[in-house]
This record gives sequence, C-alpha cells and structure tokens, in this order.
Amino acid sequence: MAELNSGDTAWVLISAAIVLFMTPGLAFFYGGMVRAKNVLGMLMQNFFTMGMITLVWSVIGFSLAFGAGNGFWGGLDFFALQDLTASDGAYPYVAFVAFQMMFAVITPALITGAIADRMKFSAFAVFITLWSILVYSPIAHWVWASTGWLFERGALDFAGGTVVHANAGIAAIVLAVVLGNRRGWPGGDFRPHNVPFVLLGTGILWVGWFGFNAGSALGANKVAAFALLNTQIGAATAILGWIAIEYLRDGKATTLGAASGAVAGLVAITPACGFVSPMGSIAIGLIAGAVCALATSIKGKVGIDDSLDVGAVHLVGGVLGALLTGFFATVDTNPAGKDGVFYGGPWKVVLEQLIAIGATLGYSAVVTLLIALAIKYTIGLKVSEEEEEQGLDEALHGETAYRQTSLSSGSGFTSVAAARVPEEAQA
Repeated sequence: MAELNSGDTAWVLISAAIVLFMTPGLAFFYGGMVRAKNVLGMLMQNFFTMGMITLVWSVIGFSLAFGAGNGFWGGLDFFALQDLTASDGAYPYVAFVAFQMMFAVITPALITGAIADRMKFSAFAVFITLWSILVYSPIAHWVWASTGWLFERGALDFAGGTVVHANAGIAAIVLAVVLGNRRGWPGGDFRPHNVPFVLLGTGILWVGWFGFNAGSALGANKVAAFALLNTQIGAATAILGWIAIEYLRDGKATTLGAASGAVAGLVAITPACGFVSPMGSIAIGLIAGAVCALATSIKGKVGIDDSLDVGAVHLVGGVLGALLTGFFATVDTNPAGKDGVFYGGPWKVVLEQLIAIGATLGYSAVVTLLIALAIKYTIGLKVSEEEEEQGLDEALHGETAYRQTSLSSGSGFTSVAAARVPEEAQA
C-alpha cells in the first residue's frame, strides 16, 4: 500500500470541487441558449441532476462502475459506499469516490441540451436515474475500472471522451428522436435569449475542466500539468477553428460560436489531454472546432431537433477526440500511455479506440432507446402543447425568471418586476 501523499490528496479533492461547479456552469451555458420562458426549467433539470445522481452514485452507481465484478459490470462490494478504506493508497479512496461522483453528475446533465423546452420534469427525473445506473456506470466500468474489458484491451480515455461525451451525446440524440421536435421547429424563432449567460457558463465550464482533465491524473504530477496545459490549448484553438468556419460560411464570427467552439475543444481534448503533446493538442483543437461547427448543420438536414447541438459538440467532439488520441498519443507525455500512429505506434492503437467508440455508442444508444420508450408509454415523455406554449418555467415549476412591462413613455427603459416565486418561498 502506497504512503498517503497530502499533495495528491489535496489535488484530487480540489479537482472534485471544481468539477462539481461545472454543472451550474452547464446550466447557465444551456440556460442562456433557450427562450426566456424555459430558462428556469433548464436550470432546474441541471440542479436536480446534482441531487439525484449524488444519491444514486452513493448507493449503487459507484459500486457498479468500480467494484470488482467482471469485465462488464462492477460488483456490489462498494454498495452504499462500504469498505472504502481498504483501497486507500497515495490518497484516501473516498477522495476518488467523490471525484468520480462529479463525473457521474455532469454526464446525464449534458443530455438536457438536446431535450430543451419540451420534456416533462417527472419523465426527466426517472430517465436520468435509470440512465445513470444502466448506462453510465457500466460504460465507466468498461473503460476505467481495472477489470473493465475495454481497459484491459488498452483503450485510451484519459478523462471521458467515450465515457462522458460520446456516451451522453448519442443518448441525447436518441432521446431527442423519441421525444419529438419542439412546436414550430425548425421554422420558429428559437434564438438564445441571453448570450452573456452562455459566455458566463462557458467560462465556468472552462475553469472547471482543468479539474475534470488534470484532476484525472489523480495526483499533483507531470501528467496533470500536461493535461492542464493541453486542455487550455485545445479549447483555445477550437475557438479559432469554429469561428473560422462561421466566417467562411456566414461572413460573420459570433460570440455564440466562440463559446461553442471552446466547449467543442474542451470535449475533444478530454480523452487525449493526458496522452498527447502540446502540439498534438493544437491539432486536435483546430480539427474539433472546425468539424463540430460544420456538424451543427446536420440536425436540420435529418430533421432531428437536438435543441442546443449536444450531438454536434459532445457526440462529434467526443468521438473525434477519442479517435485522434490514437494518432497523437505519445509516451513522452505519459509513459503509462502508448505511442499513436504519428509517433511510430501501430495501427492497432487506432483500432482499439474505434472498438471503444463503437461499443460505447452502440450500448448507450440501445439502452437509452429502451429507457425512453418505457417512459414514453407509461408516464409519458413530452409536455402538452399548451404547456410547451406557456413555457416550462410557469407550466412545470410555477415560476418565471423575468417579468417585464411595456416601455415607459419616452424613458427608453424597461420596467422589470421581481421574478415570480412559489407561495411557500414568499412565506
């Protein structure tokens, strides 16, 4: 058993805290992109996820993900988080449990962007509970647990390109298809109601991602430093790739595009950050920014109302990052990794990445479809047309984020009343 290292312990704990902060950041990132009548509904879904998945992870999720079990499922040896101290090493094992809990929280929260404006809150609550247990935990076990079948094959996923982003991305697309399109889409006005919120959320996500990626080194060491540096470079260059496509395609570079590009770069560098060089992260960021920007046009052509482009950013970005890791990985960055094709490694490295991607997408898509259909034909997935027209804030939660009156005569100012809150909150 390794001696407890206070520096490593502190880094894991700090990383866990800032990864949790990513979920409120995601809430603002998505919340700014929906219409004003649905912003609280979006924030509520994300905050509810923080509550529900924390409970699920504590009782059963962690055990299914990291218990001994077999190649496909963890056992119940950590049920209700029992017997953790036996696994203590350079840091207390309970710190690892907390760190991984924050990953389990944000992954189903990513799905909320694809279902914005139209999913029943009760259906959402049931969906994320079942999805976390039946989809997230098994795939986390495959890729990250020492007994997982993809781990044993040598798949490289430093911080969640397959486990988090490709997994949530394909689930989001499947759920959006089963749920159906928003009223009036694609012809209506679905522009973001608050782009500054989007940028605020992006900033929170960006900072939190340093804990997400560099924290996955599970120690204050050289690999963590490379992961942090590569995360910054990947996000920054992806902004340039995204807005370059915007400018060439539309003649304008937008702030929304810059924010989306940053997130696309963060997604793509996630599986690679602890395995590639800084030059590799430049290439991955530029490629991801450009490709994900181009991918945003796909949903309109195929008729899938992925409201906030979860597929284009997380599915495409996660798959790209996982695949490109097989080309740009180098043992100069991480001796525990492999040399990718561009560093003299065999094509088998890319093949193993493809197997991990395919297994993740196939399993997640099928099980997500079964969960979604079961909910649809029991309690129902979608709000009524009247509730959708009214907005989720009022219809489902009895609240409004904003209450505006008409412009005052000649004043040039808008009078804004206090947001409506439930009666019990007023009391």
